Amino acid sequence: MTAIKESSTRNFNKQISVSSCPVSYVMNKIGGHWKPIILYQLMSGSKRYSELRRAIPEITEKMLIQHLKQLQQDNLIIRTALPLVPPSVSYRLTEAGDRLTPVLNEMAKWGLDDMLVSGS
Repeated sequence: MTAIKESSTRNFNKQISVSSCPVSYVMNKIGGHWKPIILYQLMSGSKRYSELRRAIPEITEKMLIQHLKQLQQDNLIIRTALPLVPPSVSYRLTEAGDRLTPVLNEMAKWGLDDMLVSGS
């Protein structure tokens, strides 16, 4: 992934937006296609990497790894390496990630309602 230059105008404007708008702040943390889906899967409890792969079959391994790292850096999930043979890694929501549960539930509710209304 190409790194964004820290001094770029785009990065500067994004930082201003994130610091002045709570919706921009949230979208910076959980925006994109896969992050909310990963968080939604973790709402039911801790999952191993392989369980997440099975729960989200459409995501590539690269994207899952990349988004798990970003969610961990943003303090939304905790990665725990289990001392097993073969090695096993599990992920769970942090307290901050857990506070997103009502937001994600409302997104899911809205999605189901809209799918019924629009016939998708």
